[in-house]
Amino acid sequence: MKTLKLSVGVLALIVLSACAQMNASLIAPTGIANNDHEALVSYYETVVDEARSNLQKNKRILEAYEARPYYYGRRGLDLQSHTSANIRAHEKTLQESLRFAEIHRRMATKQSNDPISKAKVKPDL
Repeated sequence: MKTLKLSVGVLALIVLSACAQMNASLIAPTGIANNDHEALVSYYETVVDEARSNLQKNKRILEAYEARPYYYGRRGLDLQSHTSANIRAHEKTLQESLRFAEIHRRMATKQSNDPISKAKVKPDL
C-alpha cells in the first residue's frame, strides 16, 4: 500500500513537472548561433517592434476601459487591472529587448573590427 502511494506520488510529480509552463526567455532565442550578432540584433529588433505594437494596442484598450467603465459592469476593474499588467509586461519586454539589441550591436561592431575575424582561412585541398 505504501509503495502504491509512493509510486502514485512520484508519477504525479513527474506529470506536473512535465506540464509546468516553461518561461520563454529573451536571453536564448532558438535557431540563431551565439556568435551571429547581426542576426541577434535583428531578432531583438523584431521583438521590440512586436512589443511596441502590443503595448500600443493594450494602451488603447485601457483607455477604452477607463473612458466608459459602466459599459463593462463588475468585470471592468478586472479587465483594467489585467490590461495594466499586460502593459507592464510589454514595457519590460521592450526595455530588455532594447538592451539586448544594443549589447549585440556593440558586439557585432567589435567583431567586425576584430582583425582575427577578418582573417581568411584557406581550406586544405
